[in-house]
Amino acid sequence: MRRPWFASLVLLLCGAGPSAQLPTLEKAGAQKAQPGALPDPVTVTVEDGGTGPYKAILTGDRSLLTHTLYRPKDLTPFGKDVKLPIVLWGNGGCRNSSGEFREFLSEIASHGFLIVAIGPSSSAATKRGNAPTGQSKSSQLLDGLDWAMAQNGKDGEYKDKLDTKKVAVMGQSCGGVQALEVSLDPRITTSVIWNSGLVRNVNAGQAKMAMPALSRDLLKKLHAPIAYINGGTKDTASKYALADFPEIEKVPVLLASQEVGHYPATFRQPHGGAFAVAGVAWLQWQLKGDQKAAKMFTGDNPGLAADPKWKVERKNIK
Repeated sequence: MRRPWFASLVLLLCGAGPSAQLPTLEKAGAQKAQPGALPDPVTVTVEDGGTGPYKAILTGDRSLLTHTLYRPKDLTPFGKDVKLPIVLWGNGGCRNSSGEFREFLSEIASHGFLIVAIGPSSSAATKRGNAPTGQSKSSQLLDGLDWAMAQNGKDGEYKDKLDTKKVAVMGQSCGGVQALEVSLDPRITTSVIWNSGLVRNVNAGQAKMAMPALSRDLLKKLHAPIAYINGGTKDTASKYALADFPEIEKVPVLLASQEVGHYPATFRQPHGGAFAVAGVAWLQWQLKGDQKAAKMFTGDNPGLAADPKWKVERKNIK
């Protein structure tokens, strides 16, 4: 039986998946906010902190209460010789919380990245799925980047530890469209679009869900490598990625998929599952110049394509 169009729209914009038992706000360590005020930041460890060399935390900062940070807990290894690239994240449904992606984002952070995700840390630590979080805007991605760049230059725990010339923007579903909207910012080094693409025929219902209405011309103006990673034929948004791919001509572009659907795909699997493995490798290559990670995507038999679970197409990737 064919799914009604509005059900597909809900899946595309909001994600789907069962609710999980979550820690209470008190267990996460948050203070109760005054009416109209954002709650204080919280700090929690997601799972075991990730499989990378730097155990990660989900945290916040009092100077950026609107966002959540996923980062190595110990920042002492970073400085003059080893710096943290910056990764910006937009959420499915353009929601104002990254809670449904916290395993995935924590895993990436454990490999040596600072992730600045839209939405307060208290929400990311305690909410999943369709829990009320409010809506976000694409501009919040650049708010996070502006904050990170400022922190790198002022006294504090991030001073001179961030690589402000290596910046990725990523997002899932509606958040992927947000990521596309800001990809033209000259500070962006690479974009990763998860379960998404330029949505055609944005209607009033979608606009109410904060879906940016973007021109197709955007694809011709991209200046940095871009990867589209989706859930295959089971993914309600894969058609948008498939349509974008042939229109991108001037920059390296990857189109990869697994038959895991739109959401939760592998985001909520332990350590973010296969999507996190691919995401880490792409970011290690694009933001750190890691040639071992590059082999996942380059050569006659790239590592990602060698895995029968993945379907891969490439252009301009050498």
